[in-house]
Amino acid sequence: MSIRFTAKAGRGMVALTVAAGLALGVAGCGSGGGGDDKSSPSASASKDSESKPSAQEGQAETPLAELKGTDGLLLQIASAQKDAGGFVTVSGSLKNDGAESVAIPAQTSGDETEVIKHGQSLGGATLVDPKGKKRYYVLRDTDGRPLTTTGLTTLEAGQTLPVFMQFPAPPASTAEVDLQVPTFSSGTIKISG
Repeated sequence: MSIRFTAKAGRGMVALTVAAGLALGVAGCGSGGGGDDKSSPSASASKDSESKPSAQEGQAETPLAELKGTDGLLLQIASAQKDAGGFVTVSGSLKNDGAESVAIPAQTSGDETEVIKHGQSLGGATLVDPKGKKRYYVLRDTDGRPLTTTGLTTLEAGQTLPVFMQFPAPPASTAEVDLQVPTFSSGTIKISG
């Protein structure tokens, strides 16, 4: 079944979805892995005896993808979770793997005026479905703010920052997409959910 929204109504729905997702994401520090919220604040220190590994521990688990950027920046993708609302939330961390502080390149925000006016972000990120030959851009709320981590400036040596990006979901038949972020290498990620 296909539901069509006007751009303004769709953005409003996205804003509500993201507000709820951000509240959950902040509480769980980007958990987004298993669907039910059995994680505890000490999830990175100890692990429940589950049979499947969880992607929520970006540092302890193997990331879905690692995108190398300039000056030692490393974008590690921990999860790409599709939700019932038709969105894909990509979560992970941005790390300065270098020995000196690094300014996040302005190009990561993309080149759309509406996105840039809301500050530095990962608004230039896209998901590419190579089989369906489609590109999906970071969603925006009704005010044009990108639904991604914003306020990026500088990372000190060794510093890690949790990040997220939200996109429209590709068709259910698409299990893998390429994540592209300006100034970073691209990487293939598997969508779960």
